[in-house]
Amino acid sequence: MIRLGSLAGYPFEGPRLLGGWTPPQAAAVYAIMYKPDPDKKPENYAVIYVGHAVDLSAERFPFKHPRAACWTQRAGSKWKVYICTYEVPGGTSAHREQIARELIAVYRPGCNEQQYDHAWKDEWIGEYSAAPNTAPVTRRGPDQRPR
Repeated sequence: MIRLGSLAGYPFEGPRLLGGWTPPQAAAVYAIMYKPDPDKKPENYAVIYVGHAVDLSAERFPFKHPRAACWTQRAGSKWKVYICTYEVPGGTSAHREQIARELIAVYRPGCNEQQYDHAWKDEWIGEYSAAPNTAPVTRRGPDQRPR
């Protein structure tokens, strides 16, 4: 298991070597990865693509996916490409898409054609300002009455 995403992250299964992997008939978010420095840091992975699917077995894995050439080029070989998956419990297509967008915003994977910004803009939620609360905090116990 590997955790991906902001804060605590999402628990993804894997990473597994993509070559030879048989995708299940399951809806999931998936991340394609490689090891940037396998000799010195074999436990480190870099996310190079994020996607989501209603059925992983229909995504044309391992290497007939439309972005597979990019994965192989980034990793240096098709035998150095890994996949991890997250089957969102009770998740709908919209949930999977939102998680995929979040991961793309966090990792900026080079093989994704569409990128997302992880920042808020004022026009999305409106401008907001609040005066600081500078009143002193006083504690009153059960045996104390207000004066």
